[in-house]
Amino acid sequence: MNLEFLAPYFIGPYGENNDVFEGILTELIRDHIYWRRNIHPEDLPAISTFASQSPEYQSAIAKTRAELHKLTADLKQSVPFFSPRYIGHMCSDLFMPGLIAQMVTTLYNPNNVSFEAATVTVNLELEVGNQFATMFGFNTDKKQSPCAWGHLTSGGTVANYESLWNFRAAKFYPIALAQTQEKLQLDCPSSKVLKSPLNKSTSWELINLSIDQVLELRAETLKYWKEKYPNKMDIIESEVEQQRIEHLGMGIFFSNQWQCKQPLVLVPASAHYSWEKAMKVMGFGSAQLVKVPIKSNMRMDIDALDAILTNAKNHSIPVLACVAIMGTTEFGTIDPIHDIVELRNKYREQGLDFYIHVDAAWGGYLSTMFRKEDGSTISHDYAQSMFRYFPSEEVYQSITHVHQVDSVTIDPHKLGYLPFGAGGFIARNREITKLLTQKAPYVFEEDKDSEATIQFDKLGQYILEGSKPGSMAAASYVTNKVLPLDVNNFGRLIKQTIKTSEYFFDKVLELKEKLKDKVHICLPYTPDTNLICIAINPIGNSSITTMNEFSSSIYQNLKIQKDVAPKNQRFIGSNTYLLRSNVSDELATNLCGLLEIDQKNFVSRVEDETVQSDKIFLLRHTIMNPWLTDNTNGDDYITMYCDYLEELILKQLAS
Repeated sequence: MNLEFLAPYFIGPYGENNDVFEGILTELIRDHIYWRRNIHPEDLPAISTFASQSPEYQSAIAKTRAELHKLTADLKQSVPFFSPRYIGHMCSDLFMPGLIAQMVTTLYNPNNVSFEAATVTVNLELEVGNQFATMFGFNTDKKQSPCAWGHLTSGGTVANYESLWNFRAAKFYPIALAQTQEKLQLDCPSSKVLKSPLNKSTSWELINLSIDQVLELRAETLKYWKEKYPNKMDIIESEVEQQRIEHLGMGIFFSNQWQCKQPLVLVPASAHYSWEKAMKVMGFGSAQLVKVPIKSNMRMDIDALDAILTNAKNHSIPVLACVAIMGTTEFGTIDPIHDIVELRNKYREQGLDFYIHVDAAWGGYLSTMFRKEDGSTISHDYAQSMFRYFPSEEVYQSITHVHQVDSVTIDPHKLGYLPFGAGGFIARNREITKLLTQKAPYVFEEDKDSEATIQFDKLGQYILEGSKPGSMAAASYVTNKVLPLDVNNFGRLIKQTIKTSEYFFDKVLELKEKLKDKVHICLPYTPDTNLICIAINPIGNSSITTMNEFSSSIYQNLKIQKDVAPKNQRFIGSNTYLLRSNVSDELATNLCGLLEIDQKNFVSRVEDETVQSDKIFLLRHTIMNPWLTDNTNGDDYITMYCDYLEELILKQLAS
């Protein structure tokens, strides 16, 4: 494969671009020093030229050098994520323009909590949010509604938390309006949103509005009260805030609203563990997290979701959100987002509404392959013409329907090839920030007209985090400017990873055929993205425990170990488990058949550990390094790895 187009963007596994990297970095560091000297050139230097002659000064510099050299010596034991021999977790070589931008901006130390602490980078962060929103197909034209917005977080976990934070604010806000109306005995306007006036609407009706409807109800109600009671608005707005769930807390709110049940959050069984943490952090409780079964393709089972929603509707249980995964952490698979959107439309008509969040921490950048420079979407036929297998009709429909959901998580520090930690949160309707504003006079200046104009440059008012590094905003912004997020730019890099994954997929099938008389090599599902898992079982073995021990022994040669320097490992991989509790009976039956293991010992609850197991051990490979198909050294790294895996299998069989 021709990889020349990638050459300018990475330092390279051999440090091939060292001169470029060092030259640009040195130039920009010198530019920073020049900036310091010219802020007020009339000021005399604070550190005198004689200071360096003192013993204390020289001792301090010597200690600094010694500790830094010790640090870099220790860091040589780090995992070589940049190497094509690393195919483990979601890490790879870093995008050089973004890396340099992050390193240089750190010298200026901007704090993106607000414009006053980050006069440049807070605006860059908001622009990055727009870039991501455009990539997903959301509207970013402020003249049209709803208009999207986004910002960076420390990672996908915080972005996932923020989705529930946003959703909770919207879901229960209408209740606060109704309670305020009742307590203060206010007149109610005729509503375009509600079927009945506010004071005649049931709690069930009030908590089953879309985000757009909630915001419209808020706007029309507050506008009416402002015109009707101009001298009481401070009291009214204060009362609304005191009736909100954010003020009362979950316990008091639901005891006051005894007719309301605690809301559910629906996630696929393959969802990231951060969702259970999010339920605890937000106070909903992990018991309210419902895991929807996954089908044989490792995607959410839409029929099971439909049944769960029917049950919720029949028992008047509110559903806060349904989360779809665009690139699961363990398997890289993509849930049927388009089907979830269709189900929401169906249940809206029946009076049950819920919000949709897409956790695209891993797969979000796949959208670049479907987005043209003008913002339009490429056809499925055109997308397929670039690959051998990818994308299936379902994957194409899922990715191209993201613009119909309410919010999205993305991680630039994964497929964005940027340093840790950089996550991102994008909301379809920027007006939801009016429900989230947190005042802090020492950080944010008072704005009497803040209701009319959202001050996004005072970023900390609207997000979960406070102080945050502007350096990551600079890294993301520069990256997206050098390689815009469309099919002809950044999409080329993502395209390469998918093509490499298809190549690896075929190589595994070749190895499966080659060793068919010795082991069963099984790919439990057809990969949706660039993450491939393999199960291995010796011929003649029907014990799931023995199979897992066999695969685990192979993995000992691929895992990072304390007593083995990473540089001494030929390849580094990762592993995961396919849990019986997360798969359907059909998938369990098919998988056991492919591996020729006894299905009755693949169980959800283990009673005899000698023969039973609740999981299947999988070798897990993340195919994102740009140089995996480089054949400068003869065979490409994919071929070299498959040869090494064959060697390990045969060695283990002989032991």
